[in-house]
Amino acid sequence: MRISVIGAGYVGLVAGTCFADSGNDVICVDLDASKVDGLNAGRVPIYEPGLEDLVKKNLHEQRLSFTTDLAAAVAKSQVVFIAVGTPQGENGDADLQHVLKAAKDIGRALTGATVIVDKSTVPVGTADLVKAAIAQETTHPFEVVSNPEFLKEGAALDDFLKPDRVVIGTDSEPARALMAELYAPFVRTENPILFMDTRSAELTKYAANAMLAVRISFMNDVASLCEKVGADVDLIRKGLGADKRIGYPFLFPGVGYGGSCFPKDVKALVNTAQANGLEFDLLRAVEKTNARQKRALVEKAKAHFGSLQGKSFAVWGLSFKPKTDDMRDAPSLEIIEGLLAGGARVTAFDPVANENARRLLGDKVSFVERPYDALAGVDALFVVTEWNEFRHPDFERMKGLMKAPVIFDGRNVYAPSKMREMGFTYFGIGRK
Repeated sequence: MRISVIGAGYVGLVAGTCFADSGNDVICVDLDASKVDGLNAGRVPIYEPGLEDLVKKNLHEQRLSFTTDLAAAVAKSQVVFIAVGTPQGENGDADLQHVLKAAKDIGRALTGATVIVDKSTVPVGTADLVKAAIAQETTHPFEVVSNPEFLKEGAALDDFLKPDRVVIGTDSEPARALMAELYAPFVRTENPILFMDTRSAELTKYAANAMLAVRISFMNDVASLCEKVGADVDLIRKGLGADKRIGYPFLFPGVGYGGSCFPKDVKALVNTAQANGLEFDLLRAVEKTNARQKRALVEKAKAHFGSLQGKSFAVWGLSFKPKTDDMRDAPSLEIIEGLLAGGARVTAFDPVANENARRLLGDKVSFVERPYDALAGVDALFVVTEWNEFRHPDFERMKGLMKAPVIFDGRNVYAPSKMREMGFTYFGIGRK
């Protein structure tokens, strides 16, 4: 099948590469000429495990290419995916200007019957807006389909190649048949393709992310209660997860969620509800809990030290989650800003996100290339992102480097009893 993907960001690049790897001819379009040149040379601008190798493979086998020429790409394609950014607007809604501009550009470039697919995360009703924008620019027949992505950063290739489900919104039988054929290689293990109307598909994406955010914030509230009453949230998590109606995923308390999806999707769903006369009080509470949780470690440090003035701290983990260099709404940023505001000095390390963090924090923070280099003479260590390499460090070496053996563990990576046995003063999230 001949496919164009408009937008070579995270979603577009993963989708285009995976479609190419299943045998399709894919052209990814992006406005950034330097990014396009780099991608055509096999240089991937984001960190995602396995993606660069897959891009290089499909470039070599000439199934994948990158261009700035949208019109030429669309003219060659049976299916065109819109995968441009939908950043949060000033009022909290998703900003659709890039989606609608892409739609108009596609409309002007059509040369025959084409299926246009919204892959970007967009509010309910966007497919109708896209259809209207394209219709203003062309007389060629076309269909607009909603096909939201459900990719986890750090596991995007597995999520795309072996999806839990594929959601496709369309009322067109020809479009439905074409999309079923396109996704058939990815659902051979009988995971479902769920066909529905476009508005239900659009809302499914927001509802899924909002539900996961609810689980995270619920467990963070439970963790806060545990600290008040002397219970252990990890034991409670096990008791909850064993209930088949609940399950274990997304029941780990921590320093709050971040990234490109949860914060803006929760806010967008709240705004969509409000625009339709509903108050989504539950999600407003989720946002409030998440904001509070990002401050939790700094508050613990203030309670322990009395004052942060003149203190020196190490931070392990900067990206909002492991296996990505994404710093968007990362809890580490608020934690570091809180420590700096208290008069402390911060030295930070992340396996892949140092450069992205440096662009945001500048010279306010010292960055090091190895985790132990951050520990020399510090008053405490803050563990903020649960990278695997932080799970079994050399604790004796750490004690020898640190001024004081104090750990604020924002992801409950370590066992409190073991930390006490080894002579550390340990603070987790909701741990006894």
